[in-house]
Amino acid sequence: MRWLVDVTAELGLALARLPRMTDFNDPQQRLQINPIAVEDLLGRAQVVLDRSGPVGMAKGRRVLVTGAGGSIGSELVRQLADLEPARLILVEASEYALYTIDMELAERFPAVDRRAVIANVRDRAVIDALFAEEKPELVFHAAALKHVPLVEDNPVEGVRTNTFGSRNIADACIAAGVAAMVMISTDKAVNPTNVMGATKRLAESYCQALDLEGRGTRFITVRFGNVLGSTGSVVPRFQAQLRAGGPITVTHPEMERFFMTIREAVELVLQASALGISQHDEGKIYVLDMGKPVKIVDLARQMIRLAGLRPDKDVAIEFTGLRPGEKLFEEIFHGGEQPVPTRQDGILLASPRLVQLDEFRAGLAALEDACRHRDEGTTLALVKRLVPEFERMVHEPT
Repeated sequence: MRWLVDVTAELGLALARLPRMTDFNDPQQRLQINPIAVEDLLGRAQVVLDRSGPVGMAKGRRVLVTGAGGSIGSELVRQLADLEPARLILVEASEYALYTIDMELAERFPAVDRRAVIANVRDRAVIDALFAEEKPELVFHAAALKHVPLVEDNPVEGVRTNTFGSRNIADACIAAGVAAMVMISTDKAVNPTNVMGATKRLAESYCQALDLEGRGTRFITVRFGNVLGSTGSVVPRFQAQLRAGGPITVTHPEMERFFMTIREAVELVLQASALGISQHDEGKIYVLDMGKPVKIVDLARQMIRLAGLRPDKDVAIEFTGLRPGEKLFEEIFHGGEQPVPTRQDGILLASPRLVQLDEFRAGLAALEDACRHRDEGTTLALVKRLVPEFERMVHEPT
């Protein structure tokens, strides 16, 4: 598909997609020509999914989702609502984001019993009270601060949300007798060069240690890379720059990232969650197979062509330099994590890197004290101590 976009652009031709031949089995099907979307350029094979696992996991159960108004959280809510849960509890700090997904559920899934709760995962007392009241059986933790440069500029807030917010949810799960908690992680937690990645690695480590300890709640961590169209990602930014006539800004000509559509990522998260509940893979991390990385500058050029314009002629591409905490290439496995296949295509297992829970809790207590006193220097030093592979990368703008 990427090759076709390049060739047709050089020839001055438009490229579009016909319906699938099987669509014409429906006599009401009209011949509709669809434009090529950014998602079509990923070149990813469709993974065959077994719906019975997620259905068996969520149907008839009380399910709680944190970060329910975010890119991943809202898609989790949509797909979970389709699995017929007994009750769906949406937890979100942003009033508008919560309102938006709650209204969507009211229209699309009116039969699903639900509750929309404005709450911040950093507020332990509120979280504990909510879990005690709702008694969820299954929890998906998607709430996080995810924008790398912003968390670099606000490291204490990143630790408070990503690390201690995750700890609050995990501890509340144990206290409320939740059967399983699924923590959404990121490839930036592997050999982190930024505070966001390091805070997510701390959350991974805590959940892994709890899972190995065996407190009655299963802790399943799912790690994956970038999703197309998520809040703050390159695709919406490129689209906005295109609408303004350019230029398209790319940080570095060699920058590469893994990409997956939001829908596909969440489908695989649900598959991995069902796998984790049914298997004894305590302490291991489920890693989504992200395929081949995509060069950001190639993505920018192809988006320009999809708009019927010519890169570097109709729309300029400018390189702005790496931002604080950014690295050129992302990784989905640490060197100490041996990847293991699972029975589900598209999902791998990473062997655990163990931490001593008592020592780790003591380190977190010191880190929490540093955050409470807004001591940024001590906060970063303690994060480095708890995540030894954390090497903060600082770039000078070009």
